[in-house]
Amino acid sequence: MLIARSIALFLLAALLEIGGAWLVWQGAREHRGWAWIGAGIVALGAYGFVATLQPDAHFGRILAAYGGVFVAGSLAWGMVADGYRPDRYDVLGALVCLIGVAIIMYVPRNR
Repeated sequence: MLIARSIALFLLAALLEIGGAWLVWQGAREHRGWAWIGAGIVALGAYGFVATLQPDAHFGRILAAYGGVFVAGSLAWGMVADGYRPDRYDVLGALVCLIGVAIIMYVPRNR
């Protein structure tokens, strides 16, 4: 159950961080205005809070593992929101990152 909760939190964090950054991008680079930028800032702040809900207490471990989720999530977001088509090396790189997440977060350790 802890692993399922952790994965759900990583997915929520990715949605908030990537979505927040995308909203800021849309507001600033695509000239959609301050409302988009403000919504992005709120989402990015919520991401920071969601990361604290992970069951593991080590900040460095959580953020390192989340980096891999961010890589894969960013490619997925680009596909859905911007029509980006990742090539096989993008996909391979994302899979390597997700394997890294699994090793960092879920391999049993002697505590």
